[in-house]
Amino acid sequence: MNIAVLGTGMVGQALAGRLLELGHDVVVGTRDPEATLARTEPDGMGNPPFSAWLEAHPAARLVAMADAAAGAELVVNATSGEGALPALEQAGADNLAGKVVLDISNPLDFSQGFPPSLFVKDTDSLGEQLQRAFPQARIVKSLNTLNAALMVDPKSLGEESTVFVAGNDQAARDTVTELLHAFGHTDVIDLGDITGARGTEMLLPVWLRLMQTLGTASFNFRVVR
Repeated sequence: MNIAVLGTGMVGQALAGRLLELGHDVVVGTRDPEATLARTEPDGMGNPPFSAWLEAHPAARLVAMADAAAGAELVVNATSGEGALPALEQAGADNLAGKVVLDISNPLDFSQGFPPSLFVKDTDSLGEQLQRAFPQARIVKSLNTLNAALMVDPKSLGEESTVFVAGNDQAARDTVTELLHAFGHTDVIDLGDITGARGTEMLLPVWLRLMQTLGTASFNFRVVR
């Protein structure tokens, strides 16, 4: 499948790398490819620059957001919450129309420091905002409740854990579920329409507190039933 990953941070790199391993054709979208490749220093979290990742993954290509989305069958939004809407705007509504858009972003607000709050919650969600902004796209919220490494390699925990999908289009949810199974996720709970994103996004305050308490981000939720 031709897949566009929007975002060059650790989530985008993890997803793009795993998709390449699975045999997909992957392009990575960024606002300014030249500026992205010109960065040679680690980011604020100590992650290596994207240029180093690209050198290690020569099968991938780095292009502008619109070019990435235009040729894709499936688009992965791997940006930050505040960058999600601008990224899809740069990708272009026409380039997203009819396509499955896997949205991994979370509405984290760091304006008051850490831990962040949510800039949308309770009666709305970032996933819903993106769906309203791009009504012809088929937005599916998933993978936003665990860290980048576990998104693509859940078996590394040594225990089965749970991920969720939510979106208005059943076929789109099915497509994302198949991709999750390919990553190694065995317990995927379908929450129904995109309003299900409210619940998964509001898990982030709990997730962040657990990360602080446990001293690690290598954990996930499990729904026992």
